[in-house]
Amino acid sequence: MNLLSSQWIPAIRRDGSQCKIAPWQIAETDNPVVELCAPRADFQGALYQFLIGLLQTCVAPEDIVEWEERYVEPMSSRYLQEAFGAWKDAFALDAEVGSPAFLQDLTLEDGEEKGIAGLLIDAPGGKTLKDNLDFFIKGGLVNALCPSCTALALFTLQTNAPSGGVGHRVGLRGGGPLTTLLRPVGDSSLWQKLWLNVLDQEQGLKTSAESMDASILPWLALTRLSDKSGKATLPDDTHPLQMYWGMPRRIRLCPASQSGECDLCGEQDLPLYSRYRTRNYGVNYEGPWLHPLTPYRFDLKKENEPLSLKGQKGGLGYRHWLGFMFHDDGNGDRASIIVQDFFNNKSRELDSEKQLSLWCFGYDMDNMKARCWYEHILPVFHLEPEQIVNVQAWIQTLLTSAKDSAPLLRKYVKEGWYRRPEDATGDVGFIDTEFWQATENDFYRLLGQMAALPVGADRVPPEIYGDWRSVLYKSVLELFDHFTLQTSVEELDLKRIVNARDALVKKFNSMKSIKHLREKGQVAKEVANG
Repeated sequence: MNLLSSQWIPAIRRDGSQCKIAPWQIAETDNPVVELCAPRADFQGALYQFLIGLLQTCVAPEDIVEWEERYVEPMSSRYLQEAFGAWKDAFALDAEVGSPAFLQDLTLEDGEEKGIAGLLIDAPGGKTLKDNLDFFIKGGLVNALCPSCTALALFTLQTNAPSGGVGHRVGLRGGGPLTTLLRPVGDSSLWQKLWLNVLDQEQGLKTSAESMDASILPWLALTRLSDKSGKATLPDDTHPLQMYWGMPRRIRLCPASQSGECDLCGEQDLPLYSRYRTRNYGVNYEGPWLHPLTPYRFDLKKENEPLSLKGQKGGLGYRHWLGFMFHDDGNGDRASIIVQDFFNNKSRELDSEKQLSLWCFGYDMDNMKARCWYEHILPVFHLEPEQIVNVQAWIQTLLTSAKDSAPLLRKYVKEGWYRRPEDATGDVGFIDTEFWQATENDFYRLLGQMAALPVGADRVPPEIYGDWRSVLYKSVLELFDHFTLQTSVEELDLKRIVNARDALVKKFNSMKSIKHLREKGQVAKEVANG
């Protein structure tokens, strides 16, 4: 199978029918493709990144003018077929050792042989299976994959690669990075969903068909090893486009030796891959990489390199909104390059009535163990460049007070529960999760009001600050009552709960961020009243 000419991508057309398409068919206008439908959530995210990387590599627009024209009027599918065709030789899934095969080590003939399930990030490892500890993700359920699922598993692993033991390298963005993609809300074509996340060549990712080589696609040459005699791979060692095609793991698929039913998608009568070979010390990506699709945390002291944001326990929510859209001064989180480019250049080119959202997803990894897969949709507001600085500052005020309130609630709930809360162990992160969920709708309601202010407005109506303080106060107390009072009468210690509640109220009102909210509201009101 060739990934640029074969029909292997699971997709949904406008009439609701499901099919498999070749990459160039994303631009078809007759009953166009509107969505992808991969058999797993991590495959779905990876498939979007594969197609975005392909567009960025092969047909990136020269400037913002061409980007806007192509967003409204896609390239013809024939043009796209020819453009992708120039890169076809590099995208064979299966080839003889010594010939390029997609994301596979060029010359790997020997190495540890593993079952194909090892390509799945959440598959239980050998020790887990040996110790019979595969309680949630069972081993032995995936033994053979069709070419489509094999290609998706391979790309998903290489682009998200967690640590995999001695010398088995992590991905270019570290293990389990978050990805943030812009998406139109409502009816739209797959082309628009992809093109929104393509940079024009003025952003430093210029290429052409003539430049197809190992600096972009590392599997076209001998692997840049990272053993004792090897070296790390830094941004200056490659073309920037290699960020879309990183290959940290040395892998070579064993040829499909049987046909039958795929254990993931259920397709039948297809050649099946059941084994692959692997060795350690593949490409070791180090240095200040900034992948265009991922937000990063920058060291506030500017002493360390930026780190890609990862999935974390507790999931994603509005507390990440500022860092995913712009820049969170509280922790140094900064939006991905593609989101920065949208607000700096593309936003003014699009119809302001067309709503967008930000699709955020990624694994929460504990070294090589996948703890959870997270996905979240954040609203995107159309903001003029002149508005952005003010809105950032206003949102920072709201977020700081919320971030102070969540641990305060957790602390006093434990004081209501336990005589010696400092000695109580156990994961109580669900208290924070409830707090963030309880206040999310009001946050976006107030954010919408801020975004709707006139471009020249330099102050927020005092009611917004007061409203947000009331939301936090009400949520903190309601959740405290919920968590501390829902138990049997025999186990209730009302005196301890009342004391904890009083302390919570007192501490909440004395917090610097809450006082700041109150003061800004009062100052604004005084100004408004003259």
